[in-house]
Amino acid sequence: MTLAEYLNSQFSLMQNLDFLFRLLVAAACGAAIGVERSKRFKEAGVRTHLVVCFAAALIMLISKYGFADLTNPDGSNFPGIRGADSARVAAQVVSGISFLCSAVIIKNGGSVKGLTTAAGLWLTAGIGLAIGAGLFVVGVGGTLLMAAMQILLHRFAVGGDAYTGNRMQFTVKNGYDFNTALEEQLKAWDAQLADSKITRRKDGTTEYDLTIRRKKALTYAEIKEFMMEREDILSVSNSPLYSQY
Repeated sequence: MTLAEYLNSQFSLMQNLDFLFRLLVAAACGAAIGVERSKRFKEAGVRTHLVVCFAAALIMLISKYGFADLTNPDGSNFPGIRGADSARVAAQVVSGISFLCSAVIIKNGGSVKGLTTAAGLWLTAGIGLAIGAGLFVVGVGGTLLMAAMQILLHRFAVGGDAYTGNRMQFTVKNGYDFNTALEEQLKAWDAQLADSKITRRKDGTTEYDLTIRRKKALTYAEIKEFMMEREDILSVSNSPLYSQY
């Protein structure tokens, strides 16, 4: 048997090219979702989504067509395999992607970051499975719907998604006077205190570790203005936790 005969013994050249085309479409769909995530500086970007979608499509192809040599020409199974279910291979993608999704979910105090990215990876795996199975309309259509919904929900945020989160840390000389000033400043910022930790150091200074939420992200100018008004503030740091942008 020649190499060409061996390669065409199970699937024709056109069928193999079709399989490769499915992988390319899956990679393109995964990259499209990753572009939207990377533009918002999320943990999983273009490469991660591309690989997830590509791998899911490949596993689906193996699950759907990789056991063709276990069947007779009339469609019956070879004796001894006892009705082996090849779909079990593709089913493991659903559980396997969960481990990858858990890696991008980060809990910081009372806030959780990365849930949307994790859910997006899960959906990306589903799109890869659909394309690997030959459901091009479902896979490509799902990618377009996913991108459209993300853009719309970021532009017209509703509910809790309409709020941003910031972790602010202050080191002050006099904690008692700072408490009153901080309460007034939170009202001026129209912000809500979601979590707080206050530590008094041995040198007499007090450290505030705060998680606040409001509709618009705090700007550098706002934080600097508050710091300049207070002589008792020794240092301040600010980092976003989650954002609709």
